[in-house]
Amino acid sequence: MNRPITSAFRLYCRYSKCYSFSNSSIKPGQSKWPVRSYCSSFKKTSNFEVKVDKAELKKKLTPEQYHVTQEKGTERAFSGEFYDKKDDGNYYCIVCDALLFKSDGKFDSGCGWPSFYEMAEQGSVKMRSDNTHGMERTETVCAKCGAHLGHVFEDGPKPTGQRYCINSASLKFQGKTKAK
Repeated sequence: MNRPITSAFRLYCRYSKCYSFSNSSIKPGQSKWPVRSYCSSFKKTSNFEVKVDKAELKKKLTPEQYHVTQEKGTERAFSGEFYDKKDDGNYYCIVCDALLFKSDGKFDSGCGWPSFYEMAEQGSVKMRSDNTHGMERTETVCAKCGAHLGHVFEDGPKPTGQRYCINSASLKFQGKTKAK
């Protein structure tokens, strides 16, 4: 008999340090692991420290930067300015200048977008559930202004096992100055 297996999972949300419950029906042939469920406080966050004036942003950003950060767009793979950048330095939000990632945490994942295995500081990037395009993913946004950055996947290298796949159009880079 092919009855679905029903079970409840108690998931720990490491981003908001709380627990949430997820019911999962597993049908024969499906993965037995539950889909990650994030705390509801990260699903539709609209309270950000920096308020963004859309008209000013359209003047400040290129059309692609605006599309990526404000309309949740994605640049074409292998087309972004930083996907193969190997210089030492920091990556900041193109909208509000918040520090997001450091070059120490960058690696070549071969996906065509800049990839990082950790954020610069705990809490500099927020996560949201993203179910667009028929996929279940986790969107990454700037914690200060809410600008769309990209997505995070759990196929990255140690020590975190995470791959922050970030659009170059949402970042700006500042290299480290070398001591003389």
